[in-house]
Amino acid sequence: MEDQEQGTKSRVMKVDSKESWDFHVNQATVQGSPIVAHFTAAWCIPSVAMNPFMEELASMYQNTISFLTIDVDEVKEVASKYEVKAMPTFLLLKDGVPVDKLIGANPDEIRKRVQSLAQSNPTDIA
Repeated sequence: MEDQEQGTKSRVMKVDSKESWDFHVNQATVQGSPIVAHFTAAWCIPSVAMNPFMEELASMYQNTISFLTIDVDEVKEVASKYEVKAMPTFLLLKDGVPVDKLIGANPDEIRKRVQSLAQSNPTDIA
């Protein structure tokens, strides 16, 4: 996979437009990959503090789950569509459809929900 060859490059894909969001969601849906979307803002300290944690999760689930980060100030249309009103907000999608939403910087709860999402995915790591 590309990510493995890129070494230190982020495994969390940055979404910088509605078109970028649509592309990543469509690609993940075609691949049968669930999505963990981290809605963030540069001015939100708890959101920024979650970035290394999201990288850690993305590394753990690199072959089964797509991880996206969306700055709500840059991509207002997507944040509005999913009614993101507080940061950080984590939206979990399966087949392009939201299946879970978590508001706040709670690493333990996020880890549990991502693990559950991975276990419900038929393309789990063998």
